[in-house]
Amino acid sequence: MLHGIDVSNWQGAVDWARHARDGVAFGFAKASEGGTFTDKWFARNWAGMRENWMVCGAYHFARPDGSPAGQARHFLRVLRAAGGLQPGDLIALDLEADDGLPPARVAAFARRWCHIVEEFTGVRPLIYTYVNFARAGNCAGLEGHPLWIASPSSPRGDPVVPAPWQSWVIHQYANSPLDKNVFPGSRGELTSLGLDPR
Repeated sequence: MLHGIDVSNWQGAVDWARHARDGVAFGFAKASEGGTFTDKWFARNWAGMRENWMVCGAYHFARPDGSPAGQARHFLRVLRAAGGLQPGDLIALDLEADDGLPPARVAAFARRWCHIVEEFTGVRPLIYTYVNFARAGNCAGLEGHPLWIASPSSPRGDPVVPAPWQSWVIHQYANSPLDKNVFPGSRGELTSLGLDPR
């Protein structure tokens, strides 16, 4: 089982070398949110993960009341500015806010964002979400994307899996003082998650 962390601007400067020494094998860093926000620490985090031989993941925080195409383009610009993708890198859509929209609209936004990003990068995005958010219907039609489930109340490596998924790939089991994750497989299996199944 591989151990990982995920970070955003809230963590400030992250000591990736220390985390690597402590056994962290993969990381996700927030790149962007909505159509204009760029995480000011992303480029540093992206480089820090890579320099310490971690599996690197970048995520976008979805704002479903905006344009999925505009947000996809913004995310891709931020990613390119930080050095872009290398084989084995992962992408995730953080889907946890509905912005007051009905579930069908939220899910449609997510499907469109994922389609655009996958078309441009060849990397299939993971979906990060919460159990209740998915159960409300906000993730309809996303079962073809690997599930990164936030379930801190579940035992590590044994999360609740909400519909439309039948299995999980990453479990965020703790969120204090740092978001901690596990992946039940090898490094090669983790990097293969991003491959386009077509």
